[in-house]
Amino acid sequence: MTAVIIGATGGIGAALASAIEASGAYATVIRLGRATTPALDLLSEPSIAAAADHCGTGLHLVIDATGFLHGDGFTPERSWKQLDPAHIAQSFALNATGPAMLMKHFLPRLARDRRAVFATLSARVGSIDDNHLGGWYAYRASKAALNQFMRTASIELRRQSRLSICVSIHPGTVATGLSAPFAKAGLELQDSTLAAARILAVLEGLQPDQTGGFFDHHGVAIPF
Repeated sequence: MTAVIIGATGGIGAALASAIEASGAYATVIRLGRATTPALDLLSEPSIAAAADHCGTGLHLVIDATGFLHGDGFTPERSWKQLDPAHIAQSFALNATGPAMLMKHFLPRLARDRRAVFATLSARVGSIDDNHLGGWYAYRASKAALNQFMRTASIELRRQSRLSICVSIHPGTVATGLSAPFAKAGLELQDSTLAAARILAVLEGLQPDQTGGFFDHHGVAIPF
């Protein structure tokens, strides 16, 4: 069996790849990212297509462990006064459009003769129903868009394969460069190894009739 981890040079992605390799459940584990060979850049569809071609067909597990919250001079907004079109565009490019291109090129390569999973790391703050605090406009909106891309793709995928699963996963707050700076008192901060183990346990327990869902790292469904 073959597993593919996209964003494998990041904290969660690297931990996921290492955990999958250690499990021995997959004969082949392919790590992809901007610094791998082949390189996969979310901002370049040709690089995504080339990386998908490199992975071949009959894939059993594909995890998109990418995400953008801050960097390049941007930080999460606390007010609409801080809304910036360049920040919004960057957030959507990396959190929604890029992952949508991953779905375009990797979903057709999932195995059809047995259970196969495509999972993308989303965020609880992308839930519109669960938004009670406000703020973080670009990140919230781009992750909500990601969830919609995933849900829509899962419907098309189900028409082609009743055994395939396409879901969004909230990994919790993980001690990585992406989320750790924004951890709040009283909020569980996981190391990447624990986060990876929990994510994989959730994915292993999912059934095909749960495709299109949005789950946290304990397997609890999150409202969209």
